[in-house]
Amino acid sequence: MSQKILAAVEAGSLKAELPTFAIGDTVDVHTRILEGEKERVQIFNGVVIARSGAGSREMFTVRRIVAGEGVERKFPLHSPKIAKIEVKRSGISRRAKLYYLRDRAGKSTRLREKRDDVGGEAGAGKTVKAAKAKKPAAAKT
Repeated sequence: MSQKILAAVEAGSLKAELPTFAIGDTVDVHTRILEGEKERVQIFNGVVIARSGAGSREMFTVRRIVAGEGVERKFPLHSPKIAKIEVKRSGISRRAKLYYLRDRAGKSTRLREKRDDVGGEAGAGKTVKAAKAKKPAAAKT
């Protein structure tokens, strides 16, 4: 009984338009910040290193480097304080949590980029290896 009530309450607080992003993606998180009486939007960009929870309690962690120091922020996915989430790059990751990036510095923190074929036809983005041309046989005299 209580599970049904909890599910009904959670369903009302879920956001409808959320981009699909995965672990290893580079994202810009636009958060609403209240300063005095003014509200402004602050952008936090970085790599998604973790996702946890489900439903309205789902959280994700974004990591970036600021002035040589690693900064991580955890965001509730369905929070009204989040104005927008933009996916900048899609990274290839074979892990659910990228906590090992905390121990790395410089270029070793980069992830391989996931590339999709972009083209009108299927297979248009694929490269085809050209066959070697045979040398003409020398004429014997």
